[in-house]
Amino acid sequence: MKTTTMLLCLITMLLIASAYSDEQAGMRIGMAHRDTLSPKPTPFHRIEDIMGMDQKRHGLISQKIKSKKGGAKMSLGSGFDFGAAQYFSEIMVGTPAKKFRVVVDTGSELTWVNCRFHGQGKETREVFRAEESSSFRKVGCKTKTCTDDLSRLFSLAICPTPRTPCSYDYRYADGSVAQGVFAKETFTVGLTNGSVATIRGLLIGCSSYSNGGGFRQADGVLGLAFSDYSFTSKATNIFGGKFSYCLVDHTSNKNISNYLIFGSVPSSTTTSPARLTAQLDLNVLPPFYAINIVGISIGDTMLNIPPQVWDVNKSGGTILDSGSSLTFLADVAYKAVVSGLERHLVGVKRVKPEGLPIEYCYDTSKFDEKKLPQLSFHFKGGTRFAPYRRSYLIDAEPGVRCLGFVSAGTPATNVIGNIMQQNHLWEFDLVASTLSFSPSTCL
Repeated sequence: MKTTTMLLCLITMLLIASAYSDEQAGMRIGMAHRDTLSPKPTPFHRIEDIMGMDQKRHGLISQKIKSKKGGAKMSLGSGFDFGAAQYFSEIMVGTPAKKFRVVVDTGSELTWVNCRFHGQGKETREVFRAEESSSFRKVGCKTKTCTDDLSRLFSLAICPTPRTPCSYDYRYADGSVAQGVFAKETFTVGLTNGSVATIRGLLIGCSSYSNGGGFRQADGVLGLAFSDYSFTSKATNIFGGKFSYCLVDHTSNKNISNYLIFGSVPSSTTTSPARLTAQLDLNVLPPFYAINIVGISIGDTMLNIPPQVWDVNKSGGTILDSGSSLTFLADVAYKAVVSGLERHLVGVKRVKPEGLPIEYCYDTSKFDEKKLPQLSFHFKGGTRFAPYRRSYLIDAEPGVRCLGFVSAGTPATNVIGNIMQQNHLWEFDLVASTLSFSPSTCL
């Protein structure tokens, strides 16, 4: 019975459709190639027009795809509770993914973790066991990648057999060292839209040995320098040519954090003050993020600092570095800054905390920091970065604060460290070569 009913319904629907098609004319819309609407385009201009339109379309498609993916979002907090002057993030490495706490370093090209490979490597707080990851692929020592491409990352010439992994002895400016083998691995990252994604084939260092104060309580380093082999290169290629971070106060506890984001900053994380923009010089001091500082002022007074201090061609220049804590200035600039600030600290008792490599420290238990004038860094083009006073009169211990500057010698590259950057949102646009920033609580 049911089958008969269904057949009757189907026959009725077909009859109705047939009657409808007989009574109604179909809709017809004319189509013509866009070139027929133009007055006799030449072959050259036709191809030029096609290329222009297609490139714009491809750009819009790429933007939509990337916006659907969302940006990569990683936690970022101070290492204060761990006795470290660095900022830490957490990364998920391997298959299955394992979590590691790493130093966030815009001055380092290599991302590495403490690692055991074929039994080599020391047991630390956390260690990556390479053989347990199905996505771990060592880089061979006979490959062009090892012998040529990774030479600037201190790849070694040791190669007893073609199957031997490509080894490295990675050296940092402060004398720290990491030694191990290069590999390609998969990273798992959270996205700003709440989902997760994997980044495959990312260069990683499997470090069997590391030594340096900067690595204290960390499992490795997240290399964010401007380099073809850094984490930044791979992540910005996937999520768009920008990355940003907001550094919480350097004395914050570990439960207070913000984010390192690859891709555009979500509107919910932007701050109310208008963001300022300056040029980012990506090719003058590679792989560092060079900025074009032209002077420093205290209050309304521009300090008398020779122009060559800021000139890369005269062994000067300035970089922004999340891996350095204090701010390093060429000696003549250092002397101008500390003497300029010291004039406003007359009557405040100067002290010398034991083991602290900072020259100017004071007993500020009864000192109002508002008495200290505003220090500002001036960019070429007129943009001005005015850090909070607690970023250059920094807490050293209870009741003691120090001027957070160190002489870098002469000549020297100036380095704006992470304490000076704290409580600001920084966005690096690697496509437009711009640096944007604005004050933020980073909470």
